[in-house]
Amino acid sequence: MKKDKYRLLIIDDNIDCCDELCFQLKRYDNLTVEGMAHNGVKGRKLIEKTRPDLLFLDVELPDTLGMNLLNEIKDKVDWPMKVVFYTCYDKYMLDAIRSSAFDYLLKPFEPAELDAIISRFYNQVEDGNLKDSLMQAAPVNGGEKLFAIVTPTDEMRVLRASDIGYFRYNSERKLWEVILRNNNTPLLLKRNTNAEIIKRFDKCFVQIHQSYIININYLQVVKNGYCMLYPPFDNVTELQVSKKYKKDIEEALFQL
Repeated sequence: MKKDKYRLLIIDDNIDCCDELCFQLKRYDNLTVEGMAHNGVKGRKLIEKTRPDLLFLDVELPDTLGMNLLNEIKDKVDWPMKVVFYTCYDKYMLDAIRSSAFDYLLKPFEPAELDAIISRFYNQVEDGNLKDSLMQAAPVNGGEKLFAIVTPTDEMRVLRASDIGYFRYNSERKLWEVILRNNNTPLLLKRNTNAEIIKRFDKCFVQIHQSYIININYLQVVKNGYCMLYPPFDNVTELQVSKKYKKDIEEALFQL
């Protein structure tokens, strides 16, 4: 249904980019910027509060990735909302499409590029296609959720939960690494990736120790204080369970 005014929201940690985008959006009489946020936590709260029609979302935020933020809010977005990834990295275009993003805008942008996106948005409104909400997007990979991680070299990798056996804290490098199903070499994660961020990727990731987070779907048995996993991780013997996290495992198994 066509509206007189459409609510917009900008989530980007670069204040100058936010201000420039906000300034350019003022050229459209029937668009109103309801707010701006500079990290994922505040952005999520602002999305739920303002219920925007159009969201401009940075790919990489200080506390999360835009793609992962979309995964976290899908169950709560029960209104039509289109997402435009706002980024300086063109290598993220494919990931934006996989995340059911409506479009992408590369920094720095020309006014004509923004005009094209807004025009496409208007066309969908007039055609009645705005009814498709974020949570109604077609599932990918058999319905399994995708999420993204960033390596220390700023390479972005898109993964499924089933790709991962467990995460391990590398005390020498002082960062987390992920052990993948089809790769014998651990994949290092960016330094600002902590345990809380990892556990938000998917509910199947459960912390068992200060240095270990396992994929509960691979857990075969807890024996003598250690987690034994299903193949191809059945030869792993290091996954010790600490008393602090024993209850977390029990609760996770109960919810399966």
